[in-house]
Amino acid sequence: MKRRTFLTGATMAAGAVAAPAIAQSQPEVRWRLASSYPKSLDTLYGAGVEISKRVAEATNNKFQIQVFAAGEIVGGLQVLDAVQNNTVECAYTLSSYFIGKDPTFMFEASVPFGFNVRHHNAWMYHGGGMQLIRDFLKTYNVYNLPAGNTGAQMGGWFRKELKGLDDLKGLKFRIAGMGGQILSRLGVVPQVIAGGDIYPALERGTLDAVEWAGPYDDEKLGFQKVAQYYYYPGFWEGSAQTSLYVNLERWNALPADYKAILEAACAEANVWCVSKYDAENPDALRRLVGSGAQLKAFPKEIMDAAYREGFALYREIAATNPRFKTIFDAWSTFRDKEYTWFRIAELPFDYYVYSQRS
Repeated sequence: MKRRTFLTGATMAAGAVAAPAIAQSQPEVRWRLASSYPKSLDTLYGAGVEISKRVAEATNNKFQIQVFAAGEIVGGLQVLDAVQNNTVECAYTLSSYFIGKDPTFMFEASVPFGFNVRHHNAWMYHGGGMQLIRDFLKTYNVYNLPAGNTGAQMGGWFRKELKGLDDLKGLKFRIAGMGGQILSRLGVVPQVIAGGDIYPALERGTLDAVEWAGPYDDEKLGFQKVAQYYYYPGFWEGSAQTSLYVNLERWNALPADYKAILEAACAEANVWCVSKYDAENPDALRRLVGSGAQLKAFPKEIMDAAYREGFALYREIAATNPRFKTIFDAWSTFRDKEYTWFRIAELPFDYYVYSQRS
């Protein structure tokens, strides 16, 4: 046998042995993911599926995450408790659902009249926001990984036209998060209902108005069939970051390479989710308007009043909640810096190109 032939064969044999040896060194990990979303919402529910798929591919199926829709293990609004108590290892959810436990949760998802997607990502990944949020979530036995975003949302579907502040009095409005608390100060009666339960409540008249995300999801949920007026903007969610919530002990027990793979899969899902909405929402909006939806901007009177009440509320909470104040102060400083830059570069560019006709 020639020396070169022998070496080539030996190298190939070593490779054949080495690959299984590496695979055998990786432990078998089986997790369950409880989503806050029904399967019909193929972007928000689908982001969890994307994470599961990528993790399995990167570990030769050694690390598998089985995804369950809202209600299959626990209700969509109970997933935080399930992770905290180790009923499931992880959940795909929106922190705005949990501000009843502590309003500090709002900073992880969205602050009304706050960040857009790029502001939020900058704050989380490079502005100190991630560590502040993780320090807070430790108290709930949770480790978070940003894993999606809806972008700026619509203001929702209303049975009656809004002409001013008086039209908000007594309005039963499905709205999650801090936006509901702000609007309650203007007379709205906020309702927190998981995605799969919203349409029946609107159809029965239990609700006068609903907000969810944007045209692509709203069309799937069928709100246009029972409410005519479609308002914008959803000032309570200029950005709505969804996250993977992992039980802290389960996270700490993962091997370092599995942690890195899961972090990478969630970062990819973050991009996948917002880009899918940006691609799908324009066509969905055209279809909704074509089917009879009346597109309307919130009256300035409502926007101005909500803005004033929002920041008054934040200051009130900060005065009595030290954890909220710590993050609010850091968030506010970063916001002012971001706004200065975007006023100079991003907004003038956007305003100009949107005004042109090629």
